[in-house]
Amino acid sequence: MPPETALERAEELAERLLPDRTPKRRMLVIVNPYATTVSDRLRNLVVYALQSRYSVEAIDTEKRDHATQITREAAREGYDVVVAFGGDGTVNEAANGLAGSETPLTALPGGSTNVWARTLGIPNDVVDATEHLLRMADEFRPFRVDLGRAGERHFVFASGVGLDASVVERVDRHPLRKARWGAWYYAYAAVDRFTRHYLVRPPHVRVRAGERTLEGVTVIVQNSDPFTYFRKRPIRVAAGAGLTSGSLSAAVLKSATPLELPTLVPRLLSSRAKTVLRHRQVESLGELAALRVEAIDEHFPVQVDGDYIGKFAEIEFSSVPGGLLAVS
Repeated sequence: MPPETALERAEELAERLLPDRTPKRRMLVIVNPYATTVSDRLRNLVVYALQSRYSVEAIDTEKRDHATQITREAAREGYDVVVAFGGDGTVNEAANGLAGSETPLTALPGGSTNVWARTLGIPNDVVDATEHLLRMADEFRPFRVDLGRAGERHFVFASGVGLDASVVERVDRHPLRKARWGAWYYAYAAVDRFTRHYLVRPPHVRVRAGERTLEGVTVIVQNSDPFTYFRKRPIRVAAGAGLTSGSLSAAVLKSATPLELPTLVPRLLSSRAKTVLRHRQVESLGELAALRVEAIDEHFPVQVDGDYIGKFAEIEFSSVPGGLLAVS
């Protein structure tokens, strides 16, 4: 949606609201000013609209992990709700700050994908989402959702080892292309990384899950469903994931050859995990409390919720049932 359309609709929403209504709950809005669709004008209009039903304070993030620091303080100060206004990375940082606390998290879409917000039923249009949060004030019912954990980092919907993380790293190095082309740039980066690196020398990993041991080149770990979206189309990889399932689900891509990409992509776009898992090089690990990934030859890249966190020699994944309070 063009930015000016969102601004016009936000202005109309702000004009319809009564500025003298008594706020009921303290709301902290964490704003990523560098998110794909967030501008100063839109930020101010959204905050103004929310002030009709909440006592709102808005803070812009200034650096990596800043949202985590802010939300930890918000939990200590007893805010009634924290809103992550940005993309999936902003949500992830906010969730890491609120994990285990009694302060609920919700979201306003400001990124290119907004997986967790859409999973919670929050509209992917920022103006519609703002109206959704305004209606939420009348039926404010926080609920517990699960978190995943990758090493020391929590994630709200998914983590990836290998190709998926390499794609995220590549895309994050080019934020302007990411903002302009969105899902299409992710697709281009995936094909480029697959053909230039994973067909030549992929990092091989060993996965240990209970009594099972597998080797592969990519591991997808899901805390919720879907894994991600390609524009409006949900992408499902591992079956059995859910925000309140109490477990993780995972799948392993065992090898990468020139035949795999053209046969795997249509399955990913089918929106059905079972179709993906029938691919000869994909193996499901089912629902798990924990799993461990170890490097065989070289350190492997890892992403959480679309945020690249570095290369590892080994990493432990685990489920944190009910680890986050949410509201939507």
